[in-house]
Amino acid sequence: MELEDLRKIERKWQRKWKEAKIFEANPDPSKPKFFITVPYPYTSGSLHIGHGRTYTIGDIIARWKRLMGYNVLFPMAFHITGTPILSIADRIAAKDEKYIKLYRWYLNLYEKDPKKIESLIESFKDPKNVAEYFASKIQEDFEALGYSIDWRRKFHTGEPIYNAFVRWQYYKLNERGVITRGVHFVRYCLLHKNPAGEDDIADADVNPVRIIEFVAIKFKYDDGYILAATLRPETIFGATNMWVNPDAKYAKVEYNGEILYMSNEASVKFIHQYPNATIIEKDIPGETFVGKYVIDPLGKKLLILPAEFVDPDNATGFVYSEPSDAPYDYVALMEAKRKAEEISKKYGINPEEIEKISLIKIIDVPGIDGHHAEVVVKEMNITSQLDPKLEEATRKVYKEQYYHGIMNENAGDFAGLPVSEAKEKVKEWLISQKKALIFYETSRKAWCRSGGKIIVARVTDQWFIDYSKDWWKDKTKEHIQKMLIYPEKYRQLFLSTVDWLEKRPCARRRGLGTRLPFDERWIIESLSDSTIYMAFYTIAHYIRQNNIDASKLTPEVFDYIFLGKGDPKAIGYKTGIAPELLEKMRREFEYWYPVDVRHTAIAHITNHLTFYIMHHIAIFPEKHWPKAITLNELVIREGAKMSKSKGNIIPLKHIAEKYSADLFRLYVAASADLDTILDWREKDVTAVRNRLLKFAELALRAITAEEVKDFGSLVADRWILSRFYERIIKGKDLMEKFKIKDYTVSMFFEMLKDLNYYEKRTNTKRLLWAIKQILHDWVIALSPIIPHICEEVWERLGEKSFVSLAKYPEVSPDKIDEDAIQLEEIIRRTIDDAKNILVTLKQKPTKMIIILASEFKRSVLKKVREICKERFEFKIAMRALMKDEKFRKHGKEVAFILQQIAKDPAILSLKVFDMNAEKSVFEEAREFLSKEFNCDVEIITEEEAKKRNYTTKAKIALPGKPGILFT
Repeated sequence: MELEDLRKIERKWQRKWKEAKIFEANPDPSKPKFFITVPYPYTSGSLHIGHGRTYTIGDIIARWKRLMGYNVLFPMAFHITGTPILSIADRIAAKDEKYIKLYRWYLNLYEKDPKKIESLIESFKDPKNVAEYFASKIQEDFEALGYSIDWRRKFHTGEPIYNAFVRWQYYKLNERGVITRGVHFVRYCLLHKNPAGEDDIADADVNPVRIIEFVAIKFKYDDGYILAATLRPETIFGATNMWVNPDAKYAKVEYNGEILYMSNEASVKFIHQYPNATIIEKDIPGETFVGKYVIDPLGKKLLILPAEFVDPDNATGFVYSEPSDAPYDYVALMEAKRKAEEISKKYGINPEEIEKISLIKIIDVPGIDGHHAEVVVKEMNITSQLDPKLEEATRKVYKEQYYHGIMNENAGDFAGLPVSEAKEKVKEWLISQKKALIFYETSRKAWCRSGGKIIVARVTDQWFIDYSKDWWKDKTKEHIQKMLIYPEKYRQLFLSTVDWLEKRPCARRRGLGTRLPFDERWIIESLSDSTIYMAFYTIAHYIRQNNIDASKLTPEVFDYIFLGKGDPKAIGYKTGIAPELLEKMRREFEYWYPVDVRHTAIAHITNHLTFYIMHHIAIFPEKHWPKAITLNELVIREGAKMSKSKGNIIPLKHIAEKYSADLFRLYVAASADLDTILDWREKDVTAVRNRLLKFAELALRAITAEEVKDFGSLVADRWILSRFYERIIKGKDLMEKFKIKDYTVSMFFEMLKDLNYYEKRTNTKRLLWAIKQILHDWVIALSPIIPHICEEVWERLGEKSFVSLAKYPEVSPDKIDEDAIQLEEIIRRTIDDAKNILVTLKQKPTKMIIILASEFKRSVLKKVREICKERFEFKIAMRALMKDEKFRKHGKEVAFILQQIAKDPAILSLKVFDMNAEKSVFEEAREFLSKEFNCDVEIITEEEAKKRNYTTKAKIALPGKPGILFT
């Protein structure tokens, strides 16, 4: 079998599933329900394998729950809200070649006709055409990967029926008092002159942009003040000089009757944060400040020196130097001292002025003698202000000082305070004395998807969702503690997010989406309209099937469907929607809600997922709050992050064409735990492909396998069946705990490994017959991972239904032969031991002699197992054995046996078989062992070995661990 054969099988079963509508889920009171959702994709282009991992894991969970007897709803919709799609249309309309080239590339994935591609590009000047085209293609990609989605319920977020639902959400939030309006500092796009949400900012889904508060301290200079911003205002007591970037450009700003100096870039940010400010002059060369002096708020005179590390686009573009506790400042000052003569010649500064600058210690940290920054810089061997290790050094110093530092006598009134307290108190003091003001900056440089620069701006009349309400935070944190969150390690990030969430802009003047119901000049932003849409899945198909116009979807309709409020007859009379249909939609919602699992990527924790929980808590009764969230990490390729600029993105469209759906699903499931980054490596994909094709070949051959009449007579026969059913039992527990990788590795890869061993142990005829015995249950167990090939095998086994709708196998205890498992384990351990011995041999052996331990040793081992149930301890075992006369008279031999056990305590985990049982399994395996080691094999007892002078090997033989001699 080749990959193209698999692809044909995949297309066949995708067609059959669609025709039979097997994933269309309707309420069924006779079954437990399971409602799983994965975030609807944004339809601005083709998705890639990073998205594919998340959706595939969601589908695996959905398919698994069907096997467990649940009535499963797995719906999907499409997200078009916000500015990204609008930005695409604008750029194409503006004939932006970069974007036109990108969208030609996207279209080439799906279209072959160049004329059609150009026509589509032209149509993309209308943003809705972009959204609707890629929504249809993403659906095709999802279908090609075998996702078990109920497509009847799909919608997109620009549809009027969805807009009506979102408006209802905002009426509810307003009733709860969490919608506010006023002045706030927000992320802001300079290009579009609008607040910018996560979806508007390039890469914000994986690299969030936060708002950082700096304290901009005023240093008296010339006719005004230089503003130097800091995250650590407590360090002002150790200031020794000022830094400026001589190559940057600076501005003069008037604010509240004062002149303030800052970089050009900072001046733009400043006037957006302080609307009364005015830029008086720009483009002042940075070098004009070098060699001048400033007066700090404490009255100290500080020299301004040049520094390359000062970024004019970070905060105010001036940095005051506190070299005792800031590694950047320490390294820059030491470098300036070394280059004092050079600086003197270039800027006319007296070199003695540089030389006499000395460090001021203001923070004491236990275990640190001298200046903290100096100690760490020297430990890390940093000599240049451009050394990237300075970032790490800074984090180390700041962390140690924040948690353990104490302000010393040089900090004046703040002496004796912990740094963590002093930071806030010094900030308050500086601001109250009008010696500083707050300056906001983004946590990283960022641009909107149209290329507009993102800054922090003060916005008036802005609409917000106020997440700071105590009742809301308290209920949310209480519920998060009750929810299932997997992997568990992410629970704390949810709780931390709730803690820091405050007011968040929920609307903007530009973009696609829903008009704010109480102020239609504003459009609800893309994350704020995507919080409870899972509820809409439960009724979307009824609205569409019955052609209900959006105008009829009044708040009273949604109040009844989702909250049970109102009289359906009265609502029906008012809206024209039949009361019976309203009641049907209410029952459908009640049946499916709450969402049992929300699966997505971890990047969504700090925004969408936390909003999702909080909005449900604000709007719905507790019985409808989310039950569980599962998360997976990102995907990289060949060890590197995927990006369009690197050209290393694999679109989902390529999966079914260049690989195969089942191959992708198997690789995704097996290659990484959910909390681990998945690295797509072609050589590993090839290895997985080979195993998948091997499985398909074996499974299809086994269907027509020739009967083996004495099957079951060998220990190996009973072992392979027992190993399989052990995996079935353990697999159920693994999947219920979302251990998808462990399940896949066990049920597919390790089972294939067992079968490979079994074939060598017996023969191919026996292998195929063994596979036939387990094949029915095996394809059921593998169907969530590789559903297409499993459906094909299922059909060829004569089954009339779909394996996707089968039930997970129930395993009775008599299916597992523990003795066979343990006896075969003895053979496998013996092979490993023998291979280790062969490594030390200098010549090829002609015979392998296996020496079975005496019955006396077996009686010792049985007794030791009784004595040391928890853990083997030599003294305890010896003391207990010596109480029995039959062991005491062989004291030296018993001691030696116990020493052997101490070297390999795992031997105690094996059942102690009598001599005949152990000998029988070795006799059965003789031919196999002979082939394995390419020599004759002889099996003898310990007594016989001693007669033949094999005393040393006989002495170390133990039950389950025979002595091995090569001759």
